[in-house]
Amino acid sequence: MRRSEFFRAVETEFQARASSLVNDLVLGVLGNRTSVEALADGVPPREIWLALCAEMDVPENRRHGVGRQEPRRL
Repeated sequence: MRRSEFFRAVETEFQARASSLVNDLVLGVLGNRTSVEALADGVPPREIWLALCAEMDVPENRRHGVGRQEPRRL
């Protein structure tokens, strides 16, 4: 998962709360850092996404494959 995919996934899943969640929600499993802090420290976006999903009780079926752009149509 790339950073852009991470942010797209967060926006899709959490909509209006997305910005406040990545900037304000401290995740214990990420060393008591916010998502933005963890990204800045080099934590892989996929790891952050899964930690955020676990913290926010996102169902398993909505955790994988999100954030990817649809393939270009020719």
